[in-house]
Amino acid sequence: MPRFFTDSPAEDVIIVKGSDADHIRFSLRMKPGERITFCHGGMDHNCIIEKITEDEVICRVENISPTLSEPTVQLTVYQAYPKKDKLELIIQKTTELGVTRIVPFISSRCVARPDKASYEKKLPRLKKISEEAAKQSGRGIIPEITSLMTINEAIEDMKKNDLSLVCYENGGEKLSGISFSEKKNIGVMIGSEGGFERSETDRAINAGAVPIWLGERILRCETCPIAVTAIIMNLTGNM
Repeated sequence: MPRFFTDSPAEDVIIVKGSDADHIRFSLRMKPGERITFCHGGMDHNCIIEKITEDEVICRVENISPTLSEPTVQLTVYQAYPKKDKLELIIQKTTELGVTRIVPFISSRCVARPDKASYEKKLPRLKKISEEAAKQSGRGIIPEITSLMTINEAIEDMKKNDLSLVCYENGGEKLSGISFSEKKNIGVMIGSEGGFERSETDRAINAGAVPIWLGERILRCETCPIAVTAIIMNLTGNM
């Protein structure tokens, strides 16, 4: 069944306009009487198409139920800004795996260092990548892509989590040894191509983050968040 996201959930009728309406009419070639699902806040609004006009698609809500594909934990990936289009890949794949939020930040070893204004110009595209990946993978939410932060802002943000982790190449706990019991909000901080300065990981650890170690193999900065997200989803029973 086709799935879309809506900012205007309703218990009776959902009216679709704009690009989503065009996609329903022209790309999917859907007709009145066919079923379609709209997602909002982790809830599925299961609908039947009642009418299609030149401007909108009118859908009658049959029932509302929780999205079964949403994880039981909310995972935030704090990602030091990588080069080229690697951030787009990270957003796409971690969205498919179940991440709730992605926080890009600038650390001392980031090679790519956009200022906040240039990053804000890229943000609509990054959000669109997250939305498309969420649709493709059957998510019930679109993961949030935040504004660009400094590493100090990211560390401060991590304090809100029930459990925060920082990937540390010089050693730490294996993920299999971390207790995720009763942890609903989890954050993991990952470096860019050059990793972290020792002082940066010390700041994260002093703020309460647990250092984690992924073994002797050196993972690329775009591989690490994908691997960590998959492992956490598995260890929390979401894969």
